[in-house]
Amino acid sequence: MDAIVKPTARLQGELQALSSKNYTTRYMLVAALADGVSRIKYPAHSEDSDALRRCLKDLGAGLTETDVEMTVHGFGNHPKPVKELNVGNAGAVLRFLLSVASLLPEVTFVNTYPDSLGKRPHDDLIAALQTMNVRIDHNEGKLPITVYGGQPKGGAIEVSGSVSSQFLSSLLFLTPLLKEDSEIRVQHDLKSKIVVGQTLEVLRDAGIEIEASDDLMFYRVPGNQAYRVGEYSVQGDYPGSAAILAAAAVTNSDVTVHRLLENSKQGERKAVDVIRAMGTPLTHENGIVRVQGNGKLRAVEFDGDEFTDAVLACVAASVFAEGTSRFYNVENLRYKECDRITDYLTELRKAGANVEEKRDEIIVHGKPEGVKGGVVIDAHYDHRVIMALSVVGLRSSEGLVIRDAHHVAKSYPQFFDHLKALGADIRME
Repeated sequence: MDAIVKPTARLQGELQALSSKNYTTRYMLVAALADGVSRIKYPAHSEDSDALRRCLKDLGAGLTETDVEMTVHGFGNHPKPVKELNVGNAGAVLRFLLSVASLLPEVTFVNTYPDSLGKRPHDDLIAALQTMNVRIDHNEGKLPITVYGGQPKGGAIEVSGSVSSQFLSSLLFLTPLLKEDSEIRVQHDLKSKIVVGQTLEVLRDAGIEIEASDDLMFYRVPGNQAYRVGEYSVQGDYPGSAAILAAAAVTNSDVTVHRLLENSKQGERKAVDVIRAMGTPLTHENGIVRVQGNGKLRAVEFDGDEFTDAVLACVAASVFAEGTSRFYNVENLRYKECDRITDYLTELRKAGANVEEKRDEIIVHGKPEGVKGGVVIDAHYDHRVIMALSVVGLRSSEGLVIRDAHHVAKSYPQFFDHLKALGADIRME
């Protein structure tokens, strides 16, 4: 399904932020790894979190839900043997479950999105698990992947963090359940450190003890631990909300978004600082962000590794800023659902933006007068690209047609409905 995004002069209204996908998946996982019943309030519903729901059920967890709460009957450290798992296009779900799968004798993760997740590398996690008495068959680090486990061992473990912090998080979920104590040392670099902070927060909530170094490059994990049952509440989602806030910044607007905690450990809360630094009138207090945009923006420079999943939305806003903006330390964007640097900037150029790339940097020469648009855009099956290009379409003179825009449901199924509720001129067909 395509999205036809027309120029929109004004956005106005109030929204409740979507529940956080990152926290939802982490709370679901620790609840499943507990032996007993846990409850999760306000869980997110998206293709990614639904993929984890499906896989946890396959592994023996009992999941029931009302409109506002999920009840999880966990399987503890004894997931039910299963031959195949299908994570869809959910990279984080795959990586988290690769470690959990090492508790099983044999399971294959199938490849149902060969043009997206099927192209993403998982070598670094595979290499770490192979040192832990786990045999893995794989396609040069990519799906399909078969895990032969049953008796994973702790001890001294090394994992590279230069591509994704999800590999480290995956090991942090598994190692407390092993008989041996573990020491995990991160090699090379660690991308998206702030997301590791979310993992550690959730693990602590679930009663797990882990000693982490100040730089998050070394961990001591006692073995023979058990996840405790608990009651968790999922906070509002900054990554998806960043696109709403960016849309408000590039238009004349009065938009309020609720449930965005000021002290959240989500790195993407930095998007509020970025948009404020662009000169957009903005307040953030009591979990409420209000943007009163006038379309006048100035250039910014930010370290994008601090807010990975909001970078594309902020880049979209900077397309219309006065001056040259720079988002650096963003190489890990290349290893997402698509190459979020090259592929995204290719589509921005089609729309009329003046952008350039380096290996780990996005540079935007702003056009305060706007861009022409009037073209058909390929979103590369990527939900973040779809949302960011929608922001550009709202400020273009001729609009944009975004192909396969239904893939926004990977993280934010209501995205276009929310924009239309604020007054955006968007049609799906």
